[in-house]
Amino acid sequence: MPTTAAPLPITPPPFTTARLDALPLQPAYAEEMAAVLADPALYGFTGGEPPAPAVLRARYERQCAGSPDPGERWWNWVLRVRADGEAGGGLAGYVQATVRGPRAEIAWVVGTPWQGRGYATEAAQGLVAQLASAGGLREIVAHIHPDHAASAAVAVAAGLGPTGEWEGGERRWAASVTPPPVP
Repeated sequence: MPTTAAPLPITPPPFTTARLDALPLQPAYAEEMAAVLADPALYGFTGGEPPAPAVLRARYERQCAGSPDPGERWWNWVLRVRADGEAGGGLAGYVQATVRGPRAEIAWVVGTPWQGRGYATEAAQGLVAQLASAGGLREIVAHIHPDHAASAAVAVAAGLGPTGEWEGGERRWAASVTPPPVP
């Protein structure tokens, strides 16, 4: 008899990597994250500008409330560096996934002071593993600006490959998810 996957929770479970704790997003993180996201250079490929803490808090409140579409999950995590002494620890960025049916669209951002240390790669790999273990997914995708070599390298390390598809000037990267074995 086939079984159906349990519905995905609205709030994502936390996960960890070797150096990071991925904590479910909360509006209380807005002030610290505003400082993480304060460098205008972060928006060179995506557009936009650094958000003010109040704007970020309002965004986080909307994201934490969840998608108005009951078939879609907005999963967002902040990345906390565990005590390793680099860049002062604390929050360093975020990962996110929009999960709809068998597909998850992911993104990652690591603040400028923490870049070049492998955190984005570690976070993206952890996110892909977390999503694959959730069950029910068949595909994970990301959209990356064609000139953003660092993000392309992160995607490759996380198991995604470039496709011939484009959206909004960004290349679609994708990976198939192998379902976990049935016990």
